[in-house]
Amino acid sequence: MPRVVSISFRPAGRPYRFDPGDLDLKPGDLVVVRTSRGSELGWVRSGPTEIPDSALEMELKPVVRVATEDDARKAERNAERESNAMEMAAKRIAKHGLPMKLIEAEATLDGSRIVLHFSAEARVDFRALVRDLARSLRTRVELHQVGVRDEAKMRGGLGHCGRTLCCATFLTTFDPVGIRMAKEQDISLNPQKISGVCGRLMCCLNFEYEHYREAKCCLPKVGSRVETERGPGKLREVHVLRDRVTIALDEGGHIELPIQALCRGGPGCPHAAAAKHAAAAKDEQSDAVLSSERTAASRRSDNSDIQES
Repeated sequence: MPRVVSISFRPAGRPYRFDPGDLDLKPGDLVVVRTSRGSELGWVRSGPTEIPDSALEMELKPVVRVATEDDARKAERNAERESNAMEMAAKRIAKHGLPMKLIEAEATLDGSRIVLHFSAEARVDFRALVRDLARSLRTRVELHQVGVRDEAKMRGGLGHCGRTLCCATFLTTFDPVGIRMAKEQDISLNPQKISGVCGRLMCCLNFEYEHYREAKCCLPKVGSRVETERGPGKLREVHVLRDRVTIALDEGGHIELPIQALCRGGPGCPHAAAAKHAAAAKDEQSDAVLSSERTAASRRSDNSDIQES
């Protein structure tokens, strides 16, 4: 089975598989790899590990070496080239009158090409711009159009929570996010509160969605009438993170109960086992109390017989 390492080119970038060869690599190592764009610097995320041949989607490209001080100096020089490329590209875009917004520039380690990322509302014909930039920068130039989520990932920023954007710190891919996720978690549907800096639904709506969905799958809807040990009432609130429900009693007042107390035990319900266990524990406790009462009654009867004799 082939040995592979996972390597990404950004702090929260998508990991790619490479052939480590005989190199002894560990997570966090900065390495030089050969890609379709040339030599590039990347960080080892995991590995080396062995995987079956069937798991390989394409031929593995090699890890050339662990990054050296010379590679670090090249990276510093490339940072200057990227800054100059951004400045020059902004001037050329204005000159050509193209409706596009530059995001960032990336130069390969060997300096063979510069990749410019941009966003635009529609497709842009940038062929003349590429030729102009190639002549000015004296290297191969590529332009890549990205979506609003990728733009937020590249630029970074702060979310509503005050923390750095998830996509810029640890999310390597964008999973689908729907408005149903906000409804399931009883979150206000105000677009300003559930949209990220990219203008799309926040990725974090997906983090706890499955937990809410499983917790509420076999519960009656809020407002439904329910039966409790203290009488009938209406279900007012479901506190998923606290694992409790609030019920307004017909006779007045409110009570809180565990979620499994109202569980209807549907197929696959995560509370069914907990409810069954709680019921079994309650039965065992009742049996223990009954046994204790019977033992006490028997002792009283024995003491009464002794006194009469």
